[in-house]
Amino acid sequence: MQKETSVVEPNETRGADECSHGEIYQLRGDDSRTWLHPLASDKGTLSLDGGFYTGLAIREFVAQTGDDLTMVLEKSGGINKGMVLPPVQENRPALSWKLELKKKLTAPSLGKCRPVVGKCCHQCTPDSLRTSFGQNTFQSFHNLLGVDETDTRYRGWLVRRVCCVLLVKGCTVYASPVRNRQEGVCHSNRVKEALKAQLKAPVGAENREQLDKLSSLLPLTNTCISTGFLRFVGWAMLKMLAVVFGSIQINLDHLLALQRAAQEEPPAVYVYVRQSSLDCAIIPLVLFCQSLRVPYTVCPLQISSSFLRFILRRVGVVLLPPSAPTEHDAEKDDLYSAIMTSLVRELLHEGQAISIGVSAESGQGGLWLARITHLIKEGSVPDVRLVPVGISYDCVPRTNIQVGFRCVLKWLRSFVCSRPTGSVRVHFAQPFSLKEMCESGRCRVDEWLPLQDLLLPVILNNRVSCVFGQRRFSWLLPSFPFTSDAEEKKEEERNLSIAISLHLIFSATTCMAVMSTSLVSSLLLHKHRKGVRLSELCRDVMWLTEELLFRNKDVGFSGSLAEVVHRALSLLRPHLLIVATPSSKDPVIVPRRSLSATLHLSLHARSVTHTFILEAVGACAVSAMVCDMALSAFSSRVRSEGAEGEEVKGDMEFDVALCQAELTERALQLCHLLPPGFMPPCHSSESFSLDVVDSLVQCGILIMEEIPKDVPICDFWKREGALTWTTSDDPYNSDSDCEEKELCTFKISQPSRCPKMLFFLCSMLAGHLRALCWTTLGLEHMDIPLPEAEFAAQVHSHLCDTANKKKRHYESCSEEAAHAAVRTLIDLGVLSERRQEEGVFLGVSPLFQLSENRQKLHRFISQYLCN
Repeated sequence: MQKETSVVEPNETRGADECSHGEIYQLRGDDSRTWLHPLASDKGTLSLDGGFYTGLAIREFVAQTGDDLTMVLEKSGGINKGMVLPPVQENRPALSWKLELKKKLTAPSLGKCRPVVGKCCHQCTPDSLRTSFGQNTFQSFHNLLGVDETDTRYRGWLVRRVCCVLLVKGCTVYASPVRNRQEGVCHSNRVKEALKAQLKAPVGAENREQLDKLSSLLPLTNTCISTGFLRFVGWAMLKMLAVVFGSIQINLDHLLALQRAAQEEPPAVYVYVRQSSLDCAIIPLVLFCQSLRVPYTVCPLQISSSFLRFILRRVGVVLLPPSAPTEHDAEKDDLYSAIMTSLVRELLHEGQAISIGVSAESGQGGLWLARITHLIKEGSVPDVRLVPVGISYDCVPRTNIQVGFRCVLKWLRSFVCSRPTGSVRVHFAQPFSLKEMCESGRCRVDEWLPLQDLLLPVILNNRVSCVFGQRRFSWLLPSFPFTSDAEEKKEEERNLSIAISLHLIFSATTCMAVMSTSLVSSLLLHKHRKGVRLSELCRDVMWLTEELLFRNKDVGFSGSLAEVVHRALSLLRPHLLIVATPSSKDPVIVPRRSLSATLHLSLHARSVTHTFILEAVGACAVSAMVCDMALSAFSSRVRSEGAEGEEVKGDMEFDVALCQAELTERALQLCHLLPPGFMPPCHSSESFSLDVVDSLVQCGILIMEEIPKDVPICDFWKREGALTWTTSDDPYNSDSDCEEKELCTFKISQPSRCPKMLFFLCSMLAGHLRALCWTTLGLEHMDIPLPEAEFAAQVHSHLCDTANKKKRHYESCSEEAAHAAVRTLIDLGVLSERRQEEGVFLGVSPLFQLSENRQKLHRFISQYLCN
């Protein structure tokens, strides 16, 4: 292709309103602007990294090859490596499309209409729900990093230069010296019993071997909170985080609720979902700057530097032992577990707060919650207040497994010359009583069943009715060494600890705000994978924001629509292709088709998927039913032959009836395959599946139809023994067999945007389901049995190879997807665990060594993929 235009460097910056028709500028790495003049509307140039190609040639190339825009850009080499979006100016828009958007579109009002998020569960903790919580007030957010003279009692030019020092000096610090804590830990019965079990020595005897065993772990109990160290570290963290982030927004109404709750007697336990190594630093910093009690923080990272360990122990950080590289390795030592349980007991007796991070993928942090639950059950601690904390990032910082002094210096050096990027939003949920949750019995775990009991009869025997119950996530708490009671009581307490962990994971994830990068990533990944014009992307951002607010989900951004989209695209720039066509003032945004870019977008899109989980499950269930009907030849124009997703040709005419019982049953089966954290454990799977159908009706995808009794119907999904959905607390439920149930069916609504909405929702769960399908097909190619870690690594490698061969679906080959697929196959009974001295080995169970059964499992999972 030849260049057909000249580049004119303007002498001065011109606004977008001064551009002539068809003009648009291209941004380069040095922020210089060049104006492109198209020759004609049909032969407008396409600017890609300084290379200018005719739009007509690009369109002819697409028509001849059938490739989408992403493939065209990759083949032509026109990737915007140096393209930089300009900052948004207040009075003058930086791009020509922004002026038009401000005239045509208005951003949603987020001032007085912000939802109140973080209320505790009305079913498990109704008494705690009655306590006052943050009200929906106007402008109730505060930037933690925006420290100025108004945060101090003094004024003046000198104060403005040392205002951060004055703020830190004026904060209230609740000192916590060690005192007799170490003696209490050493003389506890559980530590003595653990020593007796390991050293085979009498309980009262103290020999040199016992002292040597304790000497490596007892320094962990010397953790304290020193006033001087805490003020210095608080000042340093404010300066460091100001370099990394643009702002850390906190909800002042939630902090007022915490201040009122701090006056009560039970200590607080803050629980957050682990995303980065900075999580455990942000929560204590927020509480310190608001003069609240700084919690003792459980650090999951291995700190190798002795100097850093000394500093962190003086600010309340509970570290791992030097000999254990990970938290999982440390928990294998029964003596370490006993010492940490005794340490938690001593801290709670002193009234100290604790901060714990949990993970839904690995189950890390669950043992710390199990320790607190066990102390409540045995009566050692009267009660604690659990506070879920939602932390949302525009850009999630990278996490290192091991941190040393050189790593910290290197990290600081890399950010010295960089500008702060992204923002953080912190939401503290409503505190609730753990004792109320344990003793009320409302968080029921008696219906928990293994996954193979729930789904294997459906997969292998094609049974219509599956067993009701809740899926048991036993791997979230691999060991439970806290009680020596009967096995039945021990299993019940273990299930209760798992349920509390799941509840806190769900609560912390629910109160997280959806950031602008999450919104744009979800739209690009699940709706506009092949590219979208900027104006259409802005309209979808506004629509999706309103849908999130309607579902009582807060968002972590504000401002005009152009500013929000511009900021999100700037942060996601390394993972996007931005194409500017001079024939149109509307650039095209295309997500890069690469492993790193897709995984990055998928990571940001999780919060949107969590919000739309009901609609996503329902859309997959509808897709499965329509595909079954299409394969059974009951409809001739449901989907064109060979089309995938949005490639469906012609008008979509879903003139079919969907049986309510069948639709609810498909949703029930699919919800058993969801990873932990999407469903609250206090809700039954049956009620969740009924809510799925209701959500599809509310969002307009399905239309309910009541069929008159005198009209004969031919329901081709109806089989003998179909489920009848009743609830025990239904006041209108009757045991009479003479009454005939009302027949209820649904039809897919006819608006043109309904199919696109259906595909958008189905794509949210496609990554997890496709990883299960690929893992099932790849079992025959793996050398087994293998250790669990090595087996998961082979699964991850198989997923990456499959995605590279297909050149698509990279969101299904993350490490989290591989681990979730392995865990699901273990729970299904596809993989069997063999415990040996070297560790846990995984192998294919005899039932699924038959290729026929593996094909049945693959068909069952793939029915929910909208292909």
